[in-house]
Formats: sequence, structure tokens, C-alpha cells
Amino acid sequence: MHVSFISLGKPVLHGYFRSSCSWRVRIAFALKGVEYDQVPINLIRDGGQQVQYRFAGFLSVQYVQYLNHYKPGPRLLPADPKKRAQVRMISDLIASGIQPLQNLYVIQKVGAEKMQWSHHFIDRGFQALEPILKQTAGKYCVGDEISMADICLVPQVYNAERFKVDVGQYPTIKRLNQALLEIEAFKVSHPSCQPDTPDDLRA
Repeated sequence: MHVSFISLGKPVLHGYFRSSCSWRVRIAFALKGVEYDQVPINLIRDGGQQVQYRFAGFLSVQYVQYLNHYKPGPRLLPADPKKRAQVRMISDLIASGIQPLQNLYVIQKVGAEKMQWSHHFIDRGFQALEPILKQTAGKYCVGDEISMADICLVPQVYNAERFKVDVGQYPTIKRLNQALLEIEAFKVSHPSCQPDTPDDLRA
């Protein structure tokens, strides 16, 4: 995932339809009402088209924080210091502690055991995440306002379902994900309706 800026025009998101990083940024753009262009980068074709590019820039969580600071619209980080710390903790747990272990490059190295590997580490991560969310959640991950934590949660639950994790074991995670998927910003950013979504995965 890479976001570039052309002068003062629209940002350009170089991403992949099913990339968690790309999806986080798409959700943030939708919540903030930011218009942007997309350049699909296939992470599989020809060994991964991303290797043809030498991107330097933000990681998705850092970009969401940048966007929150510079763009008007709903806050993605709460004003309250305690809640803001909780949002960052949950976001880091997902984006740094769970998702990288089933990243495409990692599971390609794992090989034939990739399904079991990914299932194990997502399950283990959700075992840590569920009790935290029980303490912090209201309507959404932290209280009753959508935040960066929610932006991180939904793509991770999508991955969990891809790798056959029983999300029903985690009632708070399941409830939050279902509520968030009813929100327009999460619908329009979903991997099933992106420019590079394969026909057999399109909604």
C-alpha cells in the first residue's frame, strides 16, 4: 500500500483489493469524504507487481493518523487522552501484532501449511484482543464513535474468515464487525467492490 500526492490534487492510492493496509486507507478516505484515485498493484501476478516500484511513504496506520490531523470530518482518534491511547493500543495490536503474520509474503514462505499457520496466529491474536474490546467497546471498538481501531478491526476479521477462524468464539469482535459492516464507508471500501476485484469475488 502506498499513497502519493500529485501537487494539490487528489491523493493516489496504489493498492490491492484484498490488502488490509489498502482497505484501512480506503475506509479512512470514505469516512473523511476524501476523493482519491486508485492504481491497482497486484501482489501475486509476476511475483508481485509491488517489487517493480520503489515506494517510500507512510504505513497505513500512520497515514490514517496523518489524514485525521489534516483533513476535516469525523475524528479517527478521540480527543480524550485515555480513549486515544486505547485506540492506538488496539490498532497496534491488530496492525503490528496479528496481521503481519498472515501477510502474503509470510504465508508464501510458510508454504503448504499456510492455512493452519494463519488460522493459529489470528486465533491467538483474537484471544488477546477480545478481552480488551470487552473493556473498551460501546457501539464501536472504543466507546460510541468510529475510530482508527474500527478501521483496523474490519479487515482483520475479513482475514480471519478467509482462514477459517470461528469468529463466533469472540462475541465482542463479531458484534463490532457486524455493526461496522452496515456503515456506508465500510461497504464502499470492501474488497468485493474495488476496481481490481476479480469477477468471482465481486459482490
